[in-house]
Amino acid sequence: MRIAAFLLAAALLSAGENDSFLIRNATVHPVSGPKLNNASVLVMDGKIAEVGERLQTRAKVKVIDGRGLHVYPGMIDAATLVGISEISSVRETADISEVGEFNPQLRSSIAVNPESEHIPVTRANGITAVGVLAAGVSGGFGFGEISYIGGQISLMHLDGWTWEEMTITHGAAMQLRLPGIETRRFNPATRESAATPFSEARRRQETNLRKVKTFFEEARRYQTAKQASPATLKTDLRYEAMLPVLEGKLPLLIPAAREREIRDALAFAEQEKVKIILVGVRRPGGAIEEIAKRKIPVILGSPFVPIQEEDDPYDATFTLAADLHRAGVKIAFASLGAQFARNLPYQAGHSVAYGLPYDAALRSVTLNAAEIYGVADRIGSIDSGKYADLIVTDGDPLEIRTQVKMMFVKGEPVDLESKHTRLYKKYRARP
Repeated sequence: MRIAAFLLAAALLSAGENDSFLIRNATVHPVSGPKLNNASVLVMDGKIAEVGERLQTRAKVKVIDGRGLHVYPGMIDAATLVGISEISSVRETADISEVGEFNPQLRSSIAVNPESEHIPVTRANGITAVGVLAAGVSGGFGFGEISYIGGQISLMHLDGWTWEEMTITHGAAMQLRLPGIETRRFNPATRESAATPFSEARRRQETNLRKVKTFFEEARRYQTAKQASPATLKTDLRYEAMLPVLEGKLPLLIPAAREREIRDALAFAEQEKVKIILVGVRRPGGAIEEIAKRKIPVILGSPFVPIQEEDDPYDATFTLAADLHRAGVKIAFASLGAQFARNLPYQAGHSVAYGLPYDAALRSVTLNAAEIYGVADRIGSIDSGKYADLIVTDGDPLEIRTQVKMMFVKGEPVDLESKHTRLYKKYRARP
């Protein structure tokens, strides 16, 4: 029966316009509810129509027998550079840096390259959507440019001929880098870093923070002027882009690894009365309780990194997700780059071994990310009315041994071939 399923999937691939089908006899994992054994998923016109047992087929709808297989919602990489960075060390292939300190009007969606080799490689591991960063989350954004508001993060499907077809939402969050205390500064001209006295670093932080607050003040004055006389006000694209942030409709995504940075971000959010998402948290310390109390979501990077301090527990990076979940913090996982985006499911899976409940781990790469970005009505789980972003696997997608057998994005079948599979076939056939 499994062979029949593969043949039917191939038939679907040859009929690219057909985005209606029925998967039956499979184990369905909606994520929003308990798993369903021997169940069916009916997709009509690219959206999930029904989920349950003994669903009836409809005229001209292809049937895929999923006996022995599992159906999951496509996974979501909550923050990545897939599509805008090809080779990180080659500046011309990485569209992650813009001139200027404040660029809220920029949207990462228009910079996404649908032909990026990272897309099919990432997709092959079950990832159907990504939150594309407007800039890297490191201090220099990759090439030494100083930028505080890098632009808007766009949520994108990983399939489509153009970036317009791939876009789920242009503005999922606004990316803000708060000035930190940098006791070592990198000089891009000499490619070297030099030590800076703490007092000087602190003064520089305060000066730069005033720049950020001044920009927010200017945006508020623009907001007030627009409300008073919209017909006569000259449009400023930078301040226009800030209006959803000031109105509480668009959250700020703020990188904050250590407790001091986290508390700075929390204080800024309180002072400016804005919503925030913390990204790249690694050593929250006592700030966990405050994060949970204020219901601030956290996007975690890879746990496969060294501990930050020599006296940290050896497993601190692995237990962080469980610690945050236990405190009541909503978490999602992200690659924060492009090279290892395909490892997203293993970030969540490895955290299960260190205390994160399995259901929470699965949500962290599906529904949680959709909820954090406000698109849970469209993606993130297998529910009626949502896009049919589905993966069909032979096991648990958080396990390395599991293979994705089929994938659908908005109901359309997706070819799972990538540069990796092409090279595998090429060298396997080498005489």
